Formats: sequence, C-alpha cells, structure tokens
Amino acid sequence: MKIKIMLAAATLVAALASPALAGDPTGLWQTPTNGGQVRIARCGQALCGTLVTSNHIRADANARDTQNRDTALRSRTLRNLPMLTGFTGGPTEWRNGSVYNPADGRTYRGTITMTGDNSLNLRGCVVAPLCKTQTWTRIQ
Repeated sequence: MKIKIMLAAATLVAALASPALAGDPTGLWQTPTNGGQVRIARCGQALCGTLVTSNHIRADANARDTQNRDTALRSRTLRNLPMLTGFTGGPTEWRNGSVYNPADGRTYRGTITMTGDNSLNLRGCVVAPLCKTQTWTRIQ
C-alpha cells in the first residue's frame, strides 16, 4: 500500500514539475504589423495560414498582392492569401515551412513556436542568422 501511495505522489510531483504543453496553433491570430489577422489551419499533416484581413484589406476589399516578386501573381487579392505553408512537427514547434510577406513580396523559411495557449512566435529567415521573429496573439 505504501508503494502505491509513494508512486502516486511521485507521479503527481512529476506532473506538476513538468511544463504544460502549449495549445493547438489552429485558429485566428493577430499579427503585430499592419493590423493583420491570419487563420492557421491543418493542411494534411502540415500547418498553413491565410490572411483574413489587414489594414490594407479594410481600406480596400480588393487590395492586390502588388509587391509579389512573381509578376504573374500580382493580381491576386490579399484577402485569403496563403501566407504560411508546409510547417511540420509539433506539438509546440513546427519547422521547415514558408512564410510569404505581402509587404515585400518575399518568401522566407519559417518556424512556428507556441509560447502559450494564446501566443506564438513566428520566425522567418532569409538565411540564418538573418531572421526576424514576431509574436502573434490568438483572437479565437
């Protein structure tokens, strides 16, 4: 009986000492720039994200991807624009994805790290160590 109690106590102490895993990254996220909101969803085994709205979209519902490096893509609308593709891994970090930035028309190599149930860090790199990290906040 004492062994069972000691095992239960040890299990409880271990559970309390280990950090809680951050929540699921799917949902609607607020970006820190341009009033952007991005919906992250599962796309097969990977994570992807689309631009739902931004200051540019609110000012002009038909705003286009005019900065895209590929001139053939400049006529697509910013609303529902794919911004995050191919992120794999989990449960708290997803790697090897691509981050498209409509502000400069470039695509960066990215990592998503959950820092809590309602916050994540999105890191985009041209080439390491030339990287930038943003903290996004969950809206829903």
